[in-house]
Formats: sequence, structure tokens, C-alpha cells
Amino acid sequence: MSLFSSRLINNMESENQTGVSEFLLLGLSEDPELQPLLFGLFLSMNLITVLGNLLIILAISSDSHLHTPMHFFLSHLSFVDICFTSTIVPKMLVNIQTGNKVITDAGCLIQVYFFMVFICMDNLLLTIMAYDRYMAICHPLYYAVIMNPRLCGLTILCSLFISVMNTLLHSLMVLHLSCTDLKIPHFFYELAQILRLACSDTLINDILMHLVTSLLGVGPLSGIIFSYTHIVLSILRIPSIGGKYKAFSTFGSHLSVVFLFCRTCVGVYLSSAATLSPRRRAVASVMNTVVSPMVNPSIYSLRNRAIKGDLRTLISGTFSFS
Repeated sequence: MSLFSSRLINNMESENQTGVSEFLLLGLSEDPELQPLLFGLFLSMNLITVLGNLLIILAISSDSHLHTPMHFFLSHLSFVDICFTSTIVPKMLVNIQTGNKVITDAGCLIQVYFFMVFICMDNLLLTIMAYDRYMAICHPLYYAVIMNPRLCGLTILCSLFISVMNTLLHSLMVLHLSCTDLKIPHFFYELAQILRLACSDTLINDILMHLVTSLLGVGPLSGIIFSYTHIVLSILRIPSIGGKYKAFSTFGSHLSVVFLFCRTCVGVYLSSAATLSPRRRAVASVMNTVVSPMVNPSIYSLRNRAIKGDLRTLISGTFSFS
């Protein structure tokens, strides 16, 4: 039975009745009393995520003073975060509201594909932003020449190309897997779940996943560590305290976002590798897929005076217009 062409057999096999190809997302909890609480919680978090990141995008696009490489990458990061959560949370909310936890095999494939595309884009964008701060602080005289609009646009396109090709490769590799267990102890469908459910040989898939994790996980992380090590060393050489604070304020928000992203990713990876319950693995995934994109706008807006000012102007203008 193919993993993405499985059919649920209704009643007894002798009745020769087959249903629609589908899986069951068991979610975070099967307790009926917790469903309204979970629905309200995740709906609120999703609205905050979309609204917060959308305000960041509007603030940057409406102010010519924010048309810098750093804010250019930040606006794309906010857009990716919106798409990231929109791949997972709406389906989860529908399942909670209707009580129907079924997801079709096509829906599984679509969710896995876009989830991997956007999380890979998130990772690459954070690496690019770390390099941008490295150039701005460690090589300020060359910053405007190197981080020109053409290079910024090219890095975005390269990140998108890498993310799409990486995800396409994984998607094609899972099509040959077979599966008999159609119950997924998670609130969304991800690559790790596919490999756990598969009853056929997954050696090639495991090798590919670890290879890609090394290239697109360890590689960008090494670049981030390299950039911030040189940034910190450059800041320590600044004689005045005011100069150190000003330099730190230009990358402090990005450092906080990188730490949160890496911390949640490591938490999900370790919880998946360890002998933990599916419920605890699902809770760990919430931090990575829902909480992190939600708090990113507040981190950037609280530490960036220009964005805070534009957000106040944007919000006050909206209410005064109303």
C-alpha cells in the first residue's frame, strides 16, 4: 500500500468496500473538553502571527528610510513566517472545530512540501541576515557596495531555489514508501512522521535526510556562529560604552530570533530522536511552528526604534482614518 495512495478499508475486507485515501491527525489532545481551549489558543496565536508579521511588512514597505538590506531581508522573513504558520495552523483549527481529524494523502503531501520549503527558507534567511549584520558592523566601509540591491535579490532567489529543490527531492523520495498505519500522533504531517509510519525500507531516505540536515542545518549554523563571533569581537574593540550599545542594538534582535529558532529546532530534533511520547514531541513542535513565528515581530519591533515609530504611525493612521 503506497504511503500517498493508501486507501482505508471500511468494515471488513470481505465486504470489498474502500474509502477515500486519507490519514488521521490525532492532534495535541483527544480530550473533548480541551478542544475549545485549544481552538481559541491557536486561533489567537495564528491571528497575532499573521497580523504582527503583516504590520512589519507594511511598515517597511511604506517608509523609504527602511529600504535597507537588513529590513529587506526582515520583510521576507516576516512573509515566510506567515506562510509557514498558514501551512499548518488553519488545517489544525478546522480539525478541532469540526472534530474531523482526517487529512487526505494529497493534503499530506502538500502540507509536507510547503512546510519543508518555508522552514528551509527561514533557516537560510536567518543565515543571510547574520552575514548582513557581519558586513555592517565588521566591514562598514564596504557594506553599501557589497550588500547592493542586486545581491540582496539574488540571495532571496537562491534561497527559494535551494528550498524548493531540496523539498522536491524529499517529496519524490517518499513516493515509493509503503504504509499500513494511518494514525498520525501529531497535529500536522512532517517528514519524520512519514519515515516512522513507513513499513518499507527507509535507508536511502534516512541517508538523504541526514545529508541534507548536515548541509542545510550545520552549514548555515556554522555561518551564523562565524558571523556573530566576529561581530562580538568587533564590538568588544569599541572603546566607548555608548558605541558598544549602539552596535549591539543593530543585531541584538536578530540574535534573539536566531537563538529562539535554533533552540526550538534543536528541541524538536532531540525530542524526535529521544524516546519521548508522541504528545511531548507534538508540544515541542508547537514551539517551533507556532510560537517562534508569533514572537519574531515583537522582538524586532521592540528593539528597532525605526520600526516602532513606523508601527505607531501606521496604527494611529489606521484608527484615525476609521
